[in-house]
Amino acid sequence: SNWLPFLVWFQFSNSHMFINDVFTSCGQWLEDQTKKLHKDMKKSTEADLAMSKAAVKISADLLSNPLCEQDQAFLDSMNALDTAMKRMDSFNQEKVNQIQKTVIDPLKKYSGVFPSLNMAVKRREQALQDYKRLQSKVEKYEEKEKTGPVMVKLHQAREELRPVRDDFEAKNKQLLDEMPKFYHSRIDYFQPSFEALIRAQVVYFTEMYKIFNDLTDQIDQAGLTDEQRERETEAKLSELRALSIVADD
Repeated sequence: SNWLPFLVWFQFSNSHMFINDVFTSCGQWLEDQTKKLHKDMKKSTEADLAMSKAAVKISADLLSNPLCEQDQAFLDSMNALDTAMKRMDSFNQEKVNQIQKTVIDPLKKYSGVFPSLNMAVKRREQALQDYKRLQSKVEKYEEKEKTGPVMVKLHQAREELRPVRDDFEAKNKQLLDEMPKFYHSRIDYFQPSFEALIRAQVVYFTEMYKIFNDLTDQIDQAGLTDEQRERETEAKLSELRALSIVADD
C-alpha cells in the first residue's frame, strides 16, 4: 500500500501507464478499506444495541416470573437487575449515538470523495490515450520523406498535439501533486474519529463498572466467592436430581 515512492520516481519517467495503474489500484484499495471499516463499525454498533436490548428483555421476563409474587427477596433482586439493565441500555444508546456522529458519519463522508477521485484518474487516462494517439501521428509523419505535403501535415499534427499534450500534462501533474496529499491526509482525518471512539468506550465501560458494582452490592449474598457460589449451585442441583420425578430410569 506504500506506493508514494513509486510516484516520486515515476514522475520523472515516461511510464505513464504504470502511474495510472498505481493511481487506480491504490485509490481502489483505500476506498475498499474505508467501506469495509464503515460496514464493520455499523455491524458493531448494531450488535451492541441488540445485546443491551436483549438484556433488558431478559430482566423483564424474570420480573414477570410468578416467583416474584412469592419471594420478596427474589423480587428485590430482579428489580435491581431490571434497573441495572435499563441503565446499561441507556448508556449503550448514548455510546452508539456518539460513535455514529464521530466515527460512522465521518467514514461515510470520506467514502463520498472517491467517485470524484476515480473520475479524475479516468480523465487522466483518457487524456493520456489522446496524447499517445496524436504523438503516434506526429511520429508517423516525421518518419516519412520530407515532401511539401508531408511537412504541412506534420505541422498540422504538431499543432493538434500541443493542446492535447498540455492538457494531459496538467492532469498528470495535478494527480502527482494531489494524490500523495490525499493519501497522507487520511491519518489526520481519521485520528479524531479513533480518539472519539476510544473516549466513548472508556466512558461507557466506566459507567458499566459502576452499574454492576452497585448491582453486586444489592444482590450479593454475604459476599460469597465464585467458588462458593458454584459449590452452592451444585449442591442444589444434586438435591433436584435426587428427586424421584427426575431420577434416571
